[in-house]
Amino acid sequence: MTTSGPLGASGDPHEHDGRARSRWAQLTRFGRRRVRSGASRARSALVPAATSAIAAVGAYVFAEQVLGHHQPIFAATAALIALGFGRDPRVRKVVEIAVGCTLGILIGDLMLTLLGANWATALLVVFVSTIVARFLDSGVIFTTQMSLQSVLVVLLPLPANGPFDRSIDATVGGVIALVITLLFPKNLQREPAEGLRRLYSTITEVLRDCSMALRTHESRHAWMGLVSCRGTQSILDDLRKDLKSAVELATYSPTKRASRQILDETQDTVEMTDLAVRSLRIVARRVITVVDQAMLDEDGMERLADWFDEAADAVAILGRSLSEPGVPGRHRSLSVARDALGSATAQLDPAQLGANTLHSEALVMLLRPMMVDFLEATGITHDEAVSYLPHLS
Repeated sequence: MTTSGPLGASGDPHEHDGRARSRWAQLTRFGRRRVRSGASRARSALVPAATSAIAAVGAYVFAEQVLGHHQPIFAATAALIALGFGRDPRVRKVVEIAVGCTLGILIGDLMLTLLGANWATALLVVFVSTIVARFLDSGVIFTTQMSLQSVLVVLLPLPANGPFDRSIDATVGGVIALVITLLFPKNLQREPAEGLRRLYSTITEVLRDCSMALRTHESRHAWMGLVSCRGTQSILDDLRKDLKSAVELATYSPTKRASRQILDETQDTVEMTDLAVRSLRIVARRVITVVDQAMLDEDGMERLADWFDEAADAVAILGRSLSEPGVPGRHRSLSVARDALGSATAQLDPAQLGANTLHSEALVMLLRPMMVDFLEATGITHDEAVSYLPHLS
C-alpha cells in the first residue's frame, strides 16, 4: 500500500524536486522579464529624468539666488508639474499647467491672507483649487498635484517676505519648464515616423490579404484585411495628434524650425493616406463580393492577385521611405516609391487585368482613385498622380 507523505501524493522525492525546480525556473524567468522591462523603462527615462532634474533645480536656484526667496520649494514643484513626464510635452499644455499651478498657489495665498490659516481655509482652498484644476485639465494626476500644492500653501509657514512670494516662485518654475520645452524638445519626427511605419505595415498586409483571397478563392482573407483596415483609424488619429504637437513645437522652438518642412510634408502625406485607406476599405469589401460570387475566371483571379502583391510591395517601399529622417534621403526614397506605385497604377485597365464582368470591372475602377491617393502621398500633385493611370477605351 502506498502512503501519502510530506513529499507529495506518491511520496516520490524526485517528483517533489521536479516541482521545486519548475517553480524556481518560473520565478527566474519572471525575474528576468521584470529586470529587462525595468531596464528598458529606465533607459527610455534617462533624458526626461535629466530634463526634470534640470528644470526643478534650475527653478529653485533662480528663485533663491536671483530673487532672494527663502526655500522656494514651489518653484521646483511647479517646474516639475508643468514639464511633466510624458512623451510629448506640448507648448500649450505646459503653459496651461504652469498657469494652473500659479493660480492654485495664488488662490491659496489670497485666501490665507483674507481668512487666515485655519482648517476652514484649508478646506476651501483645496476645494477651489480642485475645481480650477478640473477646469484647466482633464488629468487626474494634475488635479491631485494642484490640490496638494494648494493645501501646502495653507499648512506651511508663511515666507519671510510675505505669502505672494510663492506665487512668484510658481511662475518661475512654469517659465523655466516652458523654456526647456522650447529649447530642448524631443525628436519631433520620431513618433510620426513610427506611426507611419505601423500604418503602412497594416496597409501592406491588407493588400496581401486581398491577394490571398483572390488566389485561394477564400474570402475570409479579405475579411481579415477589412477588419485590420478599419483598425487603422486609431493609428491615424494618434498620428494627427503627434503631428500637431510636433508642428507646434517646431513653430515656437528656435532649435527645431528646420523640422517644419518635413513635418508639413508628413501632414500632407497623412491626409492623402487617410483617403487611400478609406478607398482600401471599399476595395476589400468588393474583393469579398468578387470571391464569394465567383465573378472572375481563374486567369482573372491570378492577374488581380499578382497586381495586389505588386501594389503591396510598392506601398511597403513608400512606408519605409516615409521613415527616412533627413529631407534629401527621404525625397530620394520617395522617388523610388513613386516609380513602384506608378508601375502598379499603370496596369489598372480592366481588360489588362482580366476583369471581364461588371463587378470585377468595378473592383479595378475602385483601385484607380486609391492608387492616385497613394501617389499623392509621395508628394506629387493630383494631376501628376492621375497621369500614371492608363486611358480607358
